[in-house]
Amino acid sequence: MRTQLTNYVVRLFAGDLSAFGGPATDEAVAGHIRAEQMSLVLGYSVGIMLANACNAAVLAVALWRSPDWKFALAWAVIVAGAAIVFGLQSHASRRITKPQFVSRRAMHRLVRNAFVLGAAWGIVPVAFFANAATGGQLVITCLCSGMLAGGALAFATIPIAAIAFTTPIFVGIAICLGQDGDPAYVLMAVLVLVYGTVLLRAVFVNSFAFARRVIRQIEAERIVRQDPLTHLPNRVAFNETLDGALKRLALSGEEFAVLLLDLDRFKEVNDRFGHPAGDEFLVQVASRLQRCTRAAEHVARIGGDEFALVMANLVRPEDALEIAERFVAAFSEPFLIEGCEIVGATSVGIVLAPRDGNTPLDIMKNADAALYRAKKAGPGTICFFEEADDKASRDRKALQCDLAGAVARDELFLVFQPFLDLGNNRITGFEALLRWQHPSRGLVPPSEFIPIAEETGLIHEIGEWVIRRACATLADWPDDIRVAVNFSAAQFHNASILQTIVQALADARVAPHRLEIEITESMLLSKYDSAASILNALLELGATVALDDFGTGFSSLTYLRKLPFSRIKIDQSFIRDMLVQPDCAAIVKSVISLARDLNIDVVAEGVETADQLEYLRQIACDEVQGYLIGRPVSADGVQALLHSKKLRAIFAA
Repeated sequence: MRTQLTNYVVRLFAGDLSAFGGPATDEAVAGHIRAEQMSLVLGYSVGIMLANACNAAVLAVALWRSPDWKFALAWAVIVAGAAIVFGLQSHASRRITKPQFVSRRAMHRLVRNAFVLGAAWGIVPVAFFANAATGGQLVITCLCSGMLAGGALAFATIPIAAIAFTTPIFVGIAICLGQDGDPAYVLMAVLVLVYGTVLLRAVFVNSFAFARRVIRQIEAERIVRQDPLTHLPNRVAFNETLDGALKRLALSGEEFAVLLLDLDRFKEVNDRFGHPAGDEFLVQVASRLQRCTRAAEHVARIGGDEFALVMANLVRPEDALEIAERFVAAFSEPFLIEGCEIVGATSVGIVLAPRDGNTPLDIMKNADAALYRAKKAGPGTICFFEEADDKASRDRKALQCDLAGAVARDELFLVFQPFLDLGNNRITGFEALLRWQHPSRGLVPPSEFIPIAEETGLIHEIGEWVIRRACATLADWPDDIRVAVNFSAAQFHNASILQTIVQALADARVAPHRLEIEITESMLLSKYDSAASILNALLELGATVALDDFGTGFSSLTYLRKLPFSRIKIDQSFIRDMLVQPDCAAIVKSVISLARDLNIDVVAEGVETADQLEYLRQIACDEVQGYLIGRPVSADGVQALLHSKKLRAIFAA
């Protein structure tokens, strides 16, 4: 019972309208309603405080010949001075962006201040009315009536504040009128009671209607500003919060931080379990992240697996680091998805305003740069923005712009690395490898520009160019030589990819069986709707499909049954260590044995020594690829490599 009473009192003095029978809300909505109420009060407060100062001066003049004039003058000076100070503070507050959330404590202070101001005016009739002249009494009556009406107007949306302000004035008037038995005073008391009742009833009616209007507005805005999956604020809401923080920075110097997060293993979850499980993963992540923040701050989902937080009123950088560490720690426990435990991780980039920028563009650009460095450092890394990040970000953007025109400028080219058939001791094909000769940077590694191409969608244009160039080059080779082309998962988003391949084969006039498409396990496991149908169509066309980097992803024998692969390629990490680590040797032998039973050829990648080659011969590997066989060469060098004496010597061995 005591707890219920305490909770009621807390809600009452926090301006919660449910304490008066108004609409019930959760704390988040109540905080937003308080913010709207406080905004209205601040809007009225400048005029109300000027009226208070003016009224105090009028009262001092009216009581100048009263016996209590010294006391009245002192009272007027104190009230007028306090009103002016509070009015100036209110004016400054109005220049700052309206907060989205106001705490109960802030509302408690408002109610307390309303009571203090009301008490100051409640003293007037008690202290000065009896000794005042008729004119002075008339002024006091008018001033008290005006303050009652003004208070009801100022606190028209906050009943408890209106009550706190008007009650002392009512009490003061009651004491004043009760000191004299004049029937006129009794009539005045009745009128004051009626007016007060009407005013308070109007306050309650207005405040309830106001609260319902704000709740409807919140619901409407929630649809526009809320992420439908996680129910977190979306990019629109985040941008508004960021703009508000920048305005407060400009007006009051309030510093803030922006934390940008990216899930390090989200793609793996999607690849392994599918998109519904990925959605559930995001929902659980959102719940954990939100629990790490302060009450008035909300993590926003601004992209697929990107989250961000504007941390307002930053006192020291360590506070932002503490929140970031909470975010990272939130992933320490595995996530339960479809009955399986999934280990997640996040990286965090932090920018501090105004140190790292004072515009939305600069702040987000620098946050992205800090996050990029954190991701490169590994899962669970937190990085503050540094000047070097800005240079790296500019370089990356410049590389992206240059890549967009690389095809048109004929800067891309293919090199070809051979496959050696160990059974027949001959080259059976070449893998086409993409290279970029930048006019000023020189040779740009594929590890740098391929991720950019996939992120920006340029991979579709570049992939089409690779297919056409590889097929055109293949036309000049002997008919028993094939070419293998790597495909990324992103390319299977392009519905026209199959048509591109068919057209490239037709233009080059080469048989489809001479084209081999290399895909990775992660591409298969991504469960893109179009992937399986496109691969089946390619197989029906006559092209072959190889499963690349076998053993490095979520290997599943199910996929070897679903699609009739022509080859699987054992990742070079196993080949490199198979002569020194028994477990690697066991894996290689097991894969070759399994593939033989399934009638699938095996290609060993990364063969660099004669001992590795000999071992693979002994365990009946079908084909090998690596620097020992041949480094990637240009199209002109393929014919020379086919007739290379060095290769013949290797074959003879």
